[in-house]
Amino acid sequence: MYEFYSKKLYLIIMKLTDKKNINIFNIAKRLKSIADIGLLYTDNDYDIDRYKEIKQIGFELMNQLTDEPIKKIESSFSLVNDYPTPKVDVRGMVLNEKHQILLVKERLDGKWTIPGGWCEIGISPKENITKEMKEETGLDVKIDRLLAVFDKRCHPHPPQPHYVYKLIFNCVIIGENVLNPDYEIIDIGYFDLNNLPELSKDRILESQLQIVHKKILENDKNVYFD
Repeated sequence: MYEFYSKKLYLIIMKLTDKKNINIFNIAKRLKSIADIGLLYTDNDYDIDRYKEIKQIGFELMNQLTDEPIKKIESSFSLVNDYPTPKVDVRGMVLNEKHQILLVKERLDGKWTIPGGWCEIGISPKENITKEMKEETGLDVKIDRLLAVFDKRCHPHPPQPHYVYKLIFNCVIIGENVLNPDYEIIDIGYFDLNNLPELSKDRILESQLQIVHKKILENDKNVYFD
């Protein structure tokens, strides 16, 4: 169970009815989330200090909105017995005129996947995948529809500590079709479904690509879900 001060903070947050204050609170949560991600991946002392400062700014904004002491707000977000929920991964399927699949080669493991990544706090799944597609491929896309919701537990992914849902969207290129990946991607290209490179099985499986590829080609509007 939550400590009393966490329940109190929760009730205060739920009473925020002014749209402007709600938006500011969501911005504060996003600042904290960005800082947490930065602290997770960086080992640079200068960056660590900056991310901690960003995180503190988020808490200060929450303090201004709720009048709760910053220490209590910090504690509310660091409870180890908070209710656990799945993490959400968003991925985008882009096909060219030959029905080949756009894949990116991740720097992290040197293997291939369809573009995407973890959903970020403060933006919708649609906004997340649009952002990921732009960063990883350089392409501007519009989201045609949701193709599938995969529960990783139901598929032969390698084991990992998180419980994960994967949302796969059909993406259509708008504007210039020029591939320009960011620093996390070391290669990019289109591949036939029957001639795929080595996939990053933590991110996507051939069997999953077969499911969503077929849905696009057959214009199947039903969403696959586990």
